Amino acid sequence: MTATYVRDVDAAAFQRDVVERSKEVPVVVDFWAAWCGPCKILGPILERLAGEHNGGFELAKVDVDSNQTLAGQFGVQGIPTVVGFRDGRPVSRFTGALPEHNVRQWLGGIIPSEADLLVAMAGDRLDEGDPAAAERGYREALTIDPHHTDGAVGLASLLIDAGRNEEALVVLQPLPSTREVERLQAAARMGTVDTGVIPDLEARLATDPDNVSLCMDLGKALAADHQFEASLEALLEAVARGGETRDEARKAMLDVFEVLGPVNDLTVAYRRRLASALF
Repeated sequence: MTATYVRDVDAAAFQRDVVERSKEVPVVVDFWAAWCGPCKILGPILERLAGEHNGGFELAKVDVDSNQTLAGQFGVQGIPTVVGFRDGRPVSRFTGALPEHNVRQWLGGIIPSEADLLVAMAGDRLDEGDPAAAERGYREALTIDPHHTDGAVGLASLLIDAGRNEEALVVLQPLPSTREVERLQAAARMGTVDTGVIPDLEARLATDPDNVSLCMDLGKALAADHQFEASLEALLEAVARGGETRDEARKAMLDVFEVLGPVNDLTVAYRRRLASALF
């Protein structure tokens, strides 16, 4: 069984058997040589673990004597050197004959966990047009690993698309701050605003143009309706006029910037105008 997941790889086959193959399953590359004593210790451990994991990863053995250029390409200066590939690129490595328990620990960072697999399958279900199955998959993954960032981000994105913004905010709340998490939080906050009030707010503001609260509320509703330029203009007006709603209007503008992205023309233009209004 082990032989099924272990193969000798040379420079000619490396792109196919390592780089491309790692887009389907993790590939562990063992740079070794027949004369290397530590290689004779580590090699059997890797081969046995490849069989034990039953396809959880594949082992590619590269003889450095026959593939010196390939070894140089990956900066191999001592052997054995082991490099783990996922998604077409090297993601982790070590040099030397580590004890088996250390090798197992290292493999844990290379091989997808059960939660990883569930999140990947949930993404597939979403691509196939089955959001209900995708949601079940994301939630099952988070039951196994409550801190699985990709699972939480996937679930939150699905919930936002379904208009379930309050639920999305609950899912996102425990996550560490990243650009994607902040973007989704901004989109979810924006999505909680009722866009049906826009005509009423516009009518009331027309008869009470100095009402800063109405101006801010209209800006937030327009943002929820994806009328971003009109939204930013109304929110900027609320910021410029000052008062108790100034900071809330400023934060609403920041949410729009997050959703649009930092290089969007509206973001660039209104971020500059916001700075001028504040300072």
